[in-house]
Amino acid sequence: MKLTKIILGSILISSFSGCITSKESLSYIALGDSYTIGESVETSLNFPYQLVDSLSLKGKNFASPVIIARTGWRTDQLMDAINSSSLQKEYDLVTLLIGVNNEFQGKSINQYENDFTMLCKKALELTRNKKQNLYILSIPDYGFTPYGKTTMNQISERINVFNASNKRISDSLGLNYVEITDISRKGLEQPDLVADDGLHPSAKMYALWVREILKKVKVK
Repeated sequence: MKLTKIILGSILISSFSGCITSKESLSYIALGDSYTIGESVETSLNFPYQLVDSLSLKGKNFASPVIIARTGWRTDQLMDAINSSSLQKEYDLVTLLIGVNNEFQGKSINQYENDFTMLCKKALELTRNKKQNLYILSIPDYGFTPYGKTTMNQISERINVFNASNKRISDSLGLNYVEITDISRKGLEQPDLVADDGLHPSAKMYALWVREILKKVKVK
């Protein structure tokens, strides 16, 4: 969401010193918005970095994750960034988490569905159509944060609508879907799951997301 500081530059390409970066390393690209960047936490503690770290501990040697994301991005802005980037055509792991800014900015669900479908297909191309390498994450619910608690019910209702759409589209394409929304809804009862900005996830919440992703990730 474009509610706090803006990350400068349209693309954040991250490095991770804790991973092996030899030619034999596996590749990972994370597509999204502030939730993928890890707004308000150290870059090394966002979920793509924690995911790579966890996979490395399991013997999967990943190169530095490539992150294409920016605080405030909607689906159409993410698509524009992907199309304007020089990306390799095969990644061993791709994650896609996008849509909260469509909801927050009052964009239509029809626009979201059209854009999200195209993004899923574009993300699939980045795996060379290996569906097992692509993971779609549900949209977190910022209603369960200090920022959103006064209008929690309205926010949650809209988030449910958007997640119903991305789940339906993901299922129709036969893609892996990771439910993280329920975790985000613990933000008020467990304040340490929310970052200091009162809106975005903390490193601890990202770790819980990673745990859910790891239940499904199968990287050869």
